Amino acid sequence: MMGLLAGLSVLQAIFIIGQAYALSNGITNLWNGEKLSGQVSWILLFFIFFMGRHLVILFRDQRLDNYAYDQSSQLRKKLLEKIFRVGPGIVQTQGTGNTATMALEGIEQVEEYIHLILSKMTNMMIIPWILLAAIFWLDWESGVVLIVVFPLIIIFMIILGYAAQAKADNQYKAFQLLSNHFIDSLRGIDTLKLFGLSKQYGNSIFSTSERFRKATMSTLRVAILSTFALDFFTTLSVAIVAVLLGLRLIEGNILLFPALTTLILAPEYFLPIRDFAGDYHATLDGKNAMTAVREILEEPEAATEATPLPEWQADSDLVLNNLSFSYQDFQALSAVSLSVKGNQKIGIIGMSGSGKSTLINLLSGFTTPASGEIFYDKQNLTSFKEQFWQKQLAYIPQNPYIFQLSLRENIAFYFPTATEEQIFEAIRIVGLDELVNELPEGIDTQIGEGARTLSGGQAQRIALARAFLDQERHVLLFDEPTAHLDIETEVELKEKMLPLMENKLVFFATHRLHWMQEMDYILVLDEGKVVEAGTLNELLAHEGAYLRLSQRLKEGA
Repeated sequence: MMGLLAGLSVLQAIFIIGQAYALSNGITNLWNGEKLSGQVSWILLFFIFFMGRHLVILFRDQRLDNYAYDQSSQLRKKLLEKIFRVGPGIVQTQGTGNTATMALEGIEQVEEYIHLILSKMTNMMIIPWILLAAIFWLDWESGVVLIVVFPLIIIFMIILGYAAQAKADNQYKAFQLLSNHFIDSLRGIDTLKLFGLSKQYGNSIFSTSERFRKATMSTLRVAILSTFALDFFTTLSVAIVAVLLGLRLIEGNILLFPALTTLILAPEYFLPIRDFAGDYHATLDGKNAMTAVREILEEPEAATEATPLPEWQADSDLVLNNLSFSYQDFQALSAVSLSVKGNQKIGIIGMSGSGKSTLINLLSGFTTPASGEIFYDKQNLTSFKEQFWQKQLAYIPQNPYIFQLSLRENIAFYFPTATEEQIFEAIRIVGLDELVNELPEGIDTQIGEGARTLSGGQAQRIALARAFLDQERHVLLFDEPTAHLDIETEVELKEKMLPLMENKLVFFATHRLHWMQEMDYILVLDEGKVVEAGTLNELLAHEGAYLRLSQRLKEGA
């Protein structure tokens, strides 16, 4: 593509020189007293060069449109593949709103950036120098003036460019903050309204959007200033050349043809840099978006293990030795150790922020431990991002995602070969019969965003039905699955969830104490550390961290 653009830039320069040559010849001949009818050939030649120049631009733009679209589409595909491959950890770090806008609007800005920057840069690197060679051939004195002024303009634009870059960086950070803030507030709007905080958060969104508006206006001020300054200096430079040519014409030191051709080429000499400066703000937006996407693509991820692992069975064992993990400067988990034999239900309990979800993310392979050892049936693993392990997992988060599909497709999303009998059995087991009876088209009714809305309990039941359908998965990970449900719905769901846990390895992270009565072994987390571990009876008899946590949770309730 760069080779093609370079060739097209050379063609443009030749057509520009041809335009100036034909136009100057026609005007010079008229000045010398020739008839207008005798200039038809020069007029036709001018229009041929003019049309050739703009056909080159049209062809270039069409090729660049397709190229930029293909490149941005590939970048979006790589971004989404990375996000789905790495898991929710990267979205938690970047923010849901920022990630969503990056994949949509950000990629569109990258597409515009690719289209603009390639054509503007190649034109700026090639066209002025070909025109300058022609000007030197016509009038070396004018060539000296132009070659002296050009670097001064470049230096001035670099200074203003750094200022614009700083402003654009601030604008993009404000945009990321606004995106995250808006999505988070939108997600929790029902809760905010329930507690009478919606107006307060509305004011907060307004403040954040005002910050973004001010950052945008500040960036535009610098962009407009740089454009004005560039136009001023280039116009002044062309005016200097025109005055010098005029004085030399009066004195008879130069002929009309070279003077007129030089004067026509002078503005064209500065046009590529003016075009680049005019779109500089747009290129900065795209550059920032591309940098943000590249940062995600370059995020380190654990290599998938190639060693086949046996399926989890009643005699399998899993050992964790001193696993640690940190988010930038925050130590989320520190020296977590655990030994599991066979099918057990492991309860993970702690206050919010104690590291429960981080441990579940490590066990699922969504994140990679910074240090520590993992042994699965005596085989050493670097992380749980291992296809033979992940194929055994069923992951049920706090807020399961409901796809904009039918109820049937949502339940069978991870097990599309399920029969209708299996789907209805899953519906019966998790207690979705009442919902199915309410739906106008039964299990073929569209649900999800923009269609039939569901309660939190119904969404969790669908997630449980997905887990029930695939009986070949022997490891269940629950990350606060009932955190946002009322106690009546939770108790009802509990009856449906317990049978699903039979004969499986279960890791159940929660801050609800009543679940611990169903667990075979309990880890008590506090500030990322396992402060106590054992069976429920052992923890109660010890009268240590578990009892203190129980008291804090009861006081909080």
